[in-house]
This record gives sequence, structure tokens and C-alpha cells, in this order.
Amino acid sequence: MAEVAAHLVDQVFPPLPVRQWVLSVPKRLRYFLQRDPETLSAVLHILLRVIEARLRERSGCGRGRLGAVSFLQRFGSALNAHVHFHCCVIDGVFAVGEDGPVHFAEAAALSPEDLAAVQQQVRARVLRWFARAGHLDPADARDMARWDHGGGFSLDASVRIEGQDRAGLERLLRYCARPPFALERLEQLAHDQLFYRSPKPQPDGTTQRRLTPLELIERLAALIPPPRLHRHRYHGVLAPNASQRVQVIALARQLPPPMPNAAHRSHAPARSPARILWAVLLARIYEIFPLLCPDCGGPVRIIAFLTEAASVNALLTHLGEPTTPPKVARARGPRCGTR
Repeated sequence: MAEVAAHLVDQVFPPLPVRQWVLSVPKRLRYFLQRDPETLSAVLHILLRVIEARLRERSGCGRGRLGAVSFLQRFGSALNAHVHFHCCVIDGVFAVGEDGPVHFAEAAALSPEDLAAVQQQVRARVLRWFARAGHLDPADARDMARWDHGGGFSLDASVRIEGQDRAGLERLLRYCARPPFALERLEQLAHDQLFYRSPKPQPDGTTQRRLTPLELIERLAALIPPPRLHRHRYHGVLAPNASQRVQVIALARQLPPPMPNAAHRSHAPARSPARILWAVLLARIYEIFPLLCPDCGGPVRIIAFLTEAASVNALLTHLGEPTTPPKVARARGPRCGTR
């Protein structure tokens, strides 16, 4: 999560405003998104095409292209299966001028009417695609198009990050790339009883779910995506085969990474753009560089590796740590009546 967000901020997104678009579809359609990667991609492409058309209209650039990174999330906040889309879209379009360089045209502020129009277009096109693909009867698709209150389609675009707020963009990207569950919400009451707290009430009004370890594993296994399916994708000018990609991402690489302070940057060794040192990631998350001495502020270095038992015991005793390893319980056989 942290590494993906850091890579996108440092190497991909230029210092331009970014808007998050979040789309959820009716429960009747989520089964096909969960099981069929082709359907998942089709709905995502419909959403991005409608967003691109709206950005062209709001920026006054009829042939510009968007730049976006989409995240395919297959889970809800209560360990439930809920396929939905988080798209971080640069809030404008890119156009190629006569002399070759790429020009950016920022989109005007979105109004509630713009958002409603985008949601209505996405809803109509998705239902038509499901009817053509045979997932929905055409009559059912027409009925769903007439449902009130969006008909189960939900589109939110209220989160917008300004171009110079690189730390805010990184926090947003971490949220989009987050894993299915948060460890701090999980509590063990007994060896066979777990509590998982939800950040918001469930339909039955409860805010926590009681699970056994096997039930937890079963829920997590259901959220694993199919093989060879990327969790985040690049679109428009940020796509791998886009001719404008080199010019666009070059703007991001000219900026320094959002480290807590300059002293931390000076002690961070250079790395490949695809890999980030773990200490740098910790510094970007917690704003504390772990390889600096808290007393003198100098860099921490390895003094020695202790391998002799007497030296290890002496050091552990000095630190007040136990010198004997914990006992390992014997392996248990399967319970009676289970496979």
C-alpha cells in the first residue's frame, strides 16, 4: 500500500490537481463483476470514457486525453465482498500542441448537475452493456434504468487534491491501495473467538462481527482477486503505451519526494524508481526516519553481528529480555468429524 502510493507520487502523477471518482453498482450486478474480469474491465472503461468526455467539456479542449490510475477494490469495510472502483483522475485533459509538447487544460469546478449527468450516463451505458452481454434481460435493464435514487448506482467525486499537496495525494493513494482489512480493527478474545470492528454500522445496526479463525480465513479467501488481474491500472496519457506518457511523468520526477525534512532525504540512499527503501517508507508514513539516532541525530550504522551464545545472552540480559526461546506447542491433529 505505502510503496504503491509512494511510487505513484514520485514517478507518475505530475503536480496537477487530482480528483477521486468512486463508483458502486447495484448488488444485482456485483456478482458478474466479482466473477468475470471482462465485465469488470468493461464497466471501468465505460466510467472513464464518460469522465473523459465531461472533462473535455469543462476544460474547453475537445480532443484532450485524461490521465488516471484506477484501483479495483473487491471488499467493503466489514470483510464483505463489494466490488467497486476508485479512480484517481487528473482534473483536466492533455492536448498535444502543433510543436509537439503536451499542454494541460484544467477543468472547471464540477457542479452537482455535472455529477448527476455523469452518473446517469454511466448507469445507462452499463445497463445497455449488461443487456448486450446477456447478463440481464433487456426488460429488466429498462426497469432498472427507471429506478429512483440512482437505481443502486452511486458515484462520488467530492475528494479533490490540489497539485502542490503531494502529501495529501499520497494519503489518498494509500487509501485506494489499502488491503482488505485493517489489523488494528481485529481483536482476539480467546483462541477461537475474534472480533472485527467496522468503521460504520452495518445494515443490522452492529459495528462489530464475531468470527472464528476459520471464518476469518474464509472471508479473506473470498476477497482474493483472480490470478493475473492487476489491482491498479493506468489510463489515458499515463497508460504504458501512451505517446505522451514520458512528457507527463517527467513533471513528477522533477519534484523532491515528500519526506519529513531535508535531513531525512540526505540520509536516504538512492534506489530504483520501482523499489523504495523500507526506512524511507516508514519515514513517509510516520514522519520518523528509523535510521537516525534519536539522541544525536546522526545516521545509525551496524556495529557487529552477534552469533556466539554467550555474547547474545549477555546482551539480552543487559536489555532485560528473556534469554531462552519460547516453548513450541506440539502439532495437533484434525478434530473428529472434520476433513
